Amino acid sequence: MNVTAKLACMALTLQLAGCAVGPDYRKPEVSAPADWHSTMKGGLKSVAPEAAQLAQWWNGLGDPQLTRLIEEAVSNNLDLKLAQARLHEARARRGVSAADRFPTLNVGTGVNRNRSSEEIGLGGGNVSETWAAQFDASWELDIFGGKRRALEAAEASLDASREDLHDTQVSLLAEVVLNYVEVRTYQARLNIAQSNLSTQDETWQIARWRHEAGLTTQLDEDQARSNLEQTRAQLPALQTGLAQSKNRLAVLLGRKPGELTELGTPAAIPQTPAEVAVGIPAETLRQRPDVRRAERQLAAATAQVGVATAALYPNFSLSGTLGLQALSSANLLQASARMFSVAANAGLVVFDAGRIRQNIEVQNTLQEQALIGYESAVLGALRDVENALVAYAEEQNRRVALADAVQAAQSAAELAASQYAAGLIDFQVVLDTQRSLLSLQDQLIQSEAAVTSNLARLYKAMGGGWSIESSGEKS
Repeated sequence: MNVTAKLACMALTLQLAGCAVGPDYRKPEVSAPADWHSTMKGGLKSVAPEAAQLAQWWNGLGDPQLTRLIEEAVSNNLDLKLAQARLHEARARRGVSAADRFPTLNVGTGVNRNRSSEEIGLGGGNVSETWAAQFDASWELDIFGGKRRALEAAEASLDASREDLHDTQVSLLAEVVLNYVEVRTYQARLNIAQSNLSTQDETWQIARWRHEAGLTTQLDEDQARSNLEQTRAQLPALQTGLAQSKNRLAVLLGRKPGELTELGTPAAIPQTPAEVAVGIPAETLRQRPDVRRAERQLAAATAQVGVATAALYPNFSLSGTLGLQALSSANLLQASARMFSVAANAGLVVFDAGRIRQNIEVQNTLQEQALIGYESAVLGALRDVENALVAYAEEQNRRVALADAVQAAQSAAELAASQYAAGLIDFQVVLDTQRSLLSLQDQLIQSEAAVTSNLARLYKAMGGGWSIESSGEKS
């Protein structure tokens, strides 16, 4: 066996027995609390929601039109399409890293024509042709696992891109619900303002009639007119907010602003279900796409340390050439001349002014940053859920109090109007009760919207909007 064959056998043996340099990745242990610190109240239950319920949580709001809009957003939203394109890119990059571990084969053919020097320029002489075909193969052996670590990094980056797609979907669905609720809220606030405008117009007419009859002064009529116009002045701002909410929702659906015409008819704000299953912190961390993405980014950064470390070690490669020559293309396969060569090469960087070691240090620092990013994502997820739990439960208490206040204010406003018409009370009492009623009704509508919006934020904090089981993935 010649030296080249011995080197080739030795390299193949090392390839089969070689180990990957650099740290082996282990998923960090997360110390999650056993339960949430926020008290379970307001219909909240510390029970894990079903996968289907969490994946399509908006169905619990019981609004078919909202469901249709969400389906449209999933199909047409541009941010979601961008995340899908990035996932396809990551999948292709993973394919490049996988292909890099295999040999490269090249084939080429050519013809060489020669004419004797004596005949050049005379237009005659003999012309000879030589046909050749050549096959080249090369393979850089992955003795120390640099390419394997690169493949690990590409696979982890692919997983991170997949989780980024899930995170984009979670945020998108929550934003669709929030903007839909905002549209319905502005419509309800407009209805309240217009209803109060009608009542205040009647009050103004009464004040004017009493002034004309000499029962009151001009002051009552002017105050009534001022109160009426203050309410009317609120309408443009509410109309502006409604139009802007529709435009934001249209863009989320992939439409142009102004094209969301099906929400022209006012409808009720979606009501939250009586009970909401929350689960425990560990389940939320398992479900949250941003936490899963951060963990995969840490895995990719760890593998890159191995890629950088492999540059410290020798590299081995095999190459071979098979060539055929003939005097005509027809006889190429029965060539009169053949050539065959095999080579094994080894190389080692002996001086680079510390570039490789500094690159390893860079990758170690990036790994440290990724670990900090993962820990930050965990804390952020726990914070988001705790805040959403408090906001959802306490807003329900506020809504109940406001509902009682509106009922009392409605009674007071009706009583004040009748007593003023009978001349029993001062007009200022009527103004106070009407202003209080309008303010409380507006606050109640906004509180009802806040309850539904806080539920959407809670499901977003829990990572609702996609399912681990339905995607066929393992945590």
